[in-house]
Amino acid sequence: MTELTGTNNQILLCGSVAAPPRLSHRNREEDFYIFPLEVQRLSGATDVLNILARKRLLEELEVEPAEKLRVLGQVRSFNNKSGVGARLVISVFARELAFASGEDENLVRLRGTLCKPPTLRQTPMGREISDLMVAVNRRYGRSDYIPCIAWGAQAHAASALHVGDGVSLEGRLQSRVYLKTMDGVALEKTAYELSLSHLEQVDPGL
Repeated sequence: MTELTGTNNQILLCGSVAAPPRLSHRNREEDFYIFPLEVQRLSGATDVLNILARKRLLEELEVEPAEKLRVLGQVRSFNNKSGVGARLVISVFARELAFASGEDENLVRLRGTLCKPPTLRQTPMGREISDLMVAVNRRYGRSDYIPCIAWGAQAHAASALHVGDGVSLEGRLQSRVYLKTMDGVALEKTAYELSLSHLEQVDPGL
């Protein structure tokens, strides 16, 4: 399988299929399926990420639960206007799939533009964290909007950025479960974000 290249949106994952693929949608006479992939962190925690793939990719492999897969693709966002579920839906669009073995992997490289003012805050444990929203250009004038978080010294560096600044990012795509109270009822939700290991300001025109 191809390794990460120099394009502005690349993700490489290696993990275990958690459930059978199911039909997501149909576009231009082509079926797209979605399935969850479990990717273990070095800490032992597990991220559960949604993989979106063309039907033909899945037919070539006959993917089954518990099998280990290596996924090369792009981080994608979808603006959900249905009123049900998250408004910003994050998934991984698979360009290549292959059976795998060995250690789990989770590496993302993005290049984009800051589209909201960063927010610097502290976690309940006292760690400093900065929230960012980065727009990554796609073909045909479209963009993906990727939530990102930076920690410690990188959080301070991120908080000094401005809307329109270009950034080059590296990190891992993670899932985070949290509770949200709606009409007095606590509901379990899942957020998806890029946890940064590297952040660099770049020329947004390049």
